[in-house]
Amino acid sequence: MASAAVLWFGKAMSAVPLRNNKAAASAVRTVTVLGATGSIGDSTMDLLRAAPDRYRIEALTANSNVGDLAKLAKEFDARFAAIADPSLLEDLQDALAGTGIECGAGESAIIEAAARPADWVMAAVSGAAGLKPALAAVDRGATVALANKECLVCAGDFFMQRAATAGACILPADSEHNALFQALGSGNREELVRVIITASGGPFRTWTSKDIEQATLAQALKHPNWSMGQKITIDSASMMNKGLEVIEASYLFALTPDEIDVLVHPQSIIHGMVEFSDRSVVAQLGAPDMRTPIAHCLGWPDRIVGPAAKLDLAKIGQLSFEAPDFARFPALRLAYDALRTGRGATTVYNAANEVAVAAFIEGKIKFGAIARLVEATLDGWVRSGNLAPLTSADDAIAVDHNVRNRAATLLPQIAAKAS
Repeated sequence: MASAAVLWFGKAMSAVPLRNNKAAASAVRTVTVLGATGSIGDSTMDLLRAAPDRYRIEALTANSNVGDLAKLAKEFDARFAAIADPSLLEDLQDALAGTGIECGAGESAIIEAAARPADWVMAAVSGAAGLKPALAAVDRGATVALANKECLVCAGDFFMQRAATAGACILPADSEHNALFQALGSGNREELVRVIITASGGPFRTWTSKDIEQATLAQALKHPNWSMGQKITIDSASMMNKGLEVIEASYLFALTPDEIDVLVHPQSIIHGMVEFSDRSVVAQLGAPDMRTPIAHCLGWPDRIVGPAAKLDLAKIGQLSFEAPDFARFPALRLAYDALRTGRGATTVYNAANEVAVAAFIEGKIKFGAIARLVEATLDGWVRSGNLAPLTSADDAIAVDHNVRNRAATLLPQIAAKAS
């Protein structure tokens, strides 16, 4: 399959056919899933399970879940399995003994999995740890379904440049960015007015600022529409996740902050919209099921049969929309601030948030303090004159590491402050 770096309005910044012929698309596709045991990995494996004659598994990885990783590797007859925790290598070897499946452990093994010759790679390793493996897949010109926001939030400029240089094809696997990708094909760059990323509003959409401040972990994890991992569910509750998506969209589609809007849509049926110069607005709709955008990426440039529920708009009855409230959800405002600041500020935003969310989960700070810690860390980083263009994965990882340390030192005073 021919590939390109940035899929933009159904075209690309480097040569790529809009659609391949059916014969080429029907060939067996080799697949690697980075983060096979997480929520995105579960959805991906579910789709692969439904089409065993169309896909062959090259490699699977997991963070620490040896049991599930070994089970999947044996079920799909993977050629290679890797566990991120190096102390678990012997456990993985024991679990795969006699299967002939190669295995490894540690960061180098995860990178090796990404570098192996698969046509299509699902990049679903969460956090900054997913950057180097995703780059390993990009550098060999693979088609990469990107479900790791941090690759673009932490390293958007050079990540996309590396993809362009290698002729890699980046497919957005997040529901919102996949929706934009589908809708952008209806026009040309010069006709674009804006893209609109929808947000469910999370569990605290109608809560007061005072109540949001005191929200518990259990309350934050009760997302009204989506079933996701713990970190992303908490980010959705604070709308930090939507801020990350704004940043991601900017790098993925080469958009300015002023070309990206957020609209709260509680039903989570419309996942993204694009407005063009003639005032046409093209939207992508679907039931809130991550298997739909993943299926789009897995089948691209064609479409495969997906298992998500059929969309019944008559049953849903109505779709509603609200403007985002930047006062109650300051994390979204901070994302725009970081994006406009540039020079590594989005990396700071992401790293500080990861520290803040971990602290909230551990009961060290209140829910409302998540955004305050991010803002304090970001402000301090800018005032210290630390901003600089990031030109490599090592640059981004160094900033991420230093910011985490700085955010950790700010934790006590943020925790002590009254809202």
